[in-house]
Amino acid sequence: MIIEKINNKYNIILGSQSTRRKELLQKMNINFDIKASNKKELFPKEMNKELVAEFVAKQKANHISKKLNDNFLLITADTIVIQNNNIFHKPKTSSEAITYLKQISNKKHKVITGVCLKSQEKEISFSCLTKVYFKKLEEEAASIVRNNIPNYDYVGSFIKGLRRFPVGNFVSFPAEIIRTSTNIVRRGLDEIF
Repeated sequence: MIIEKINNKYNIILGSQSTRRKELLQKMNINFDIKASNKKELFPKEMNKELVAEFVAKQKANHISKKLNDNFLLITADTIVIQNNNIFHKPKTSSEAITYLKQISNKKHKVITGVCLKSQEKEISFSCLTKVYFKKLEEEAASIVRNNIPNYDYVGSFIKGLRRFPVGNFVSFPAEIIRTSTNIVRRGLDEIF
């Protein structure tokens, strides 16, 4: 019922190209358009790292909302990984992803998603933090990722397909990544609605 009211009241805009965020809104039967920001994501170097995701989500919302008219509800988000006070930005290649995964392998890190909801009348922002421990990344698993994923954006669907096969540690290691990130986005949506 609340989704129906939102769909009727607002022109909902997802300020993201994220396949996962798009799928989550579709599963909730939310009608939306996509308008992503191409503005470089910047934040003060001295900023507390745990505040960066929310700061960037608000930055995206402010940039995109300048181009919107009338009755809009804009949803933006940003997710970061932090380990030892260092932010791991989204890797651009599978080799870079492997480097990151090796650095967080067998260690704890934080995954933080910041969300901003913005309309003409109001802006609400929040973040969700999840502490994650990854098992040790075996070289065989790293090779499978490196040799089979042409672009890091395909990691999620590749792993979903592999879950059907008994390939051992590879499934148990990356599956935690996917479940964790989905839980974080879902938790954010729970706080919205």
